[in-house]
Amino acid sequence: MLRWTDLSQIPQGYGPSVVTLGNFDGVHKGHRAVLSTVVQRARISGARAVAVTFEPHPVAVLHPERAPQIITSPDQRLELLSATGLDAVLVMEFTRDFAQWTPERFVVEVFVKALGASVVVVGEDTRFGVRNSGDVDTLRQLGAQHGFEVLTLADVGNGGRWSSSRVRALVTAGDVAGAAEILGHRHRVSGEVVHGDHRGRELGYPTANLCRQSAGLIPADGVYAGRLIRPTLPEGDLDRALPAAISIGTNPTFAGTDRRVEAYVLDRTDLDLYGETVIVEFVQRLRATEKFDTIEDLLLQIADDVGRCRRVMSSFVV
Repeated sequence: MLRWTDLSQIPQGYGPSVVTLGNFDGVHKGHRAVLSTVVQRARISGARAVAVTFEPHPVAVLHPERAPQIITSPDQRLELLSATGLDAVLVMEFTRDFAQWTPERFVVEVFVKALGASVVVVGEDTRFGVRNSGDVDTLRQLGAQHGFEVLTLADVGNGGRWSSSRVRALVTAGDVAGAAEILGHRHRVSGEVVHGDHRGRELGYPTANLCRQSAGLIPADGVYAGRLIRPTLPEGDLDRALPAAISIGTNPTFAGTDRRVEAYVLDRTDLDLYGETVIVEFVQRLRATEKFDTIEDLLLQIADDVGRCRRVMSSFVV
């Protein structure tokens, strides 16, 4: 999949293309319904399948006090977009100057001149251009003028519209299994493994601590069953994806103040992961964070957590 960050990077005469646009945070099943249509239409007509997206999120630029927490990092989003079969993604830098583009300028500069769009696929609530003044009717009028078809798709979802905001709410509440139902994949956080207090190793459960600058929306405090994935190892390596008990929180039993994501790889004390960038994948929340009166009580609970995690992961399907 080609990745462009500026219109000047798109080859002259690129197209015809079938295009869609959006933020695609999380690349959930609603997004993928649109993207699947884009790819199918492109394959039928011999065109290129292209998604146009923005970085940073427009709300973070125009109304930073209302900016949503981002579900997936830019790299994670591109990886998920690539898996849909797209031929190219244009990631446009969203600035205050760009926010002043009229709907017509956006369509002409991006869809017509740069991408040679023959079809534009959008949701019924799509808005674009300065102050979101462009909508589907605007797009149809511009399509008639510039020679491209506009295909609109209705919202999809079970028990409500599949949306990034729903995923965000579920993840922040700790319902990672519910979030996965909408995402169509399990939620992930990635980051470099750094040194912590080494308390887990002292207790017999060494953990990989992610750095504070980890990428991806961190779920609610608690204990989770999941996997620690080492993307630098080749596919098929037995140590690439490992079942893990994951803890998120401030470690209240020891009066901790820093919120951490740490993962104990089940039954492994031989791994040296310091300095390695890993992915923590969440399968199911086991319990909320608790403060224990004694180390003995904590150890009993950890043993129970590990046992529950082992049972959950024994029936895990990739």
